Amino acid sequence: MGYAGGTTLNPKYHKLGDHTETLQLDFDNKIISYSQLLDIFWREHNPEYMSLSHQYRSMIFYHNEAQRAVAITSRERERRGHTHPVVTDIVPLAVFYLAEDYHQKYYLRGESRLMEEMRRYYQTEEGLVNSTAAARLNGLVAGYGDFASESDIDKFGLSENGRAILLKIARRSDHTSVSV
Repeated sequence: MGYAGGTTLNPKYHKLGDHTETLQLDFDNKIISYSQLLDIFWREHNPEYMSLSHQYRSMIFYHNEAQRAVAITSRERERRGHTHPVVTDIVPLAVFYLAEDYHQKYYLRGESRLMEEMRRYYQTEEGLVNSTAAARLNGLVAGYGDFASESDIDKFGLSENGRAILLKIARRSDHTSVSV
């Protein structure tokens, strides 16, 4: 989670200036392509929504000309499926500012017992923020993602108590296929 797309130096949540709240993904193109990430992006938000503030604009940031071309193609494809204008901007990423700690792994922070488990592994904020496991747990706590089986939960290395908490979360989520 962070801020980008504006000119204000070192934006903060309460002094955002002309930046937009956004996220930056590190991804392995051998596992998932930029185009596939854009497919998820289009599926998970309303590209017709015109925000009245810079903070919540619909934007795709790109790092190079190849990503720009893929983003433009995906937006054109998306426009064909809508009756109202698609207002998502496509702009080069100049600077990405990491948001304050309390914005990172937001849903996981709200599940204090799981957060305690993560603190055993990641004793610094930087370690937690950069953790793939913490990111995945954050998504699961928020109700996104699923488990093919209970053995997927075991990959997190949680204690028995942490495992039980995550199973309880999985059971209440409509997105999971865990059968217990």
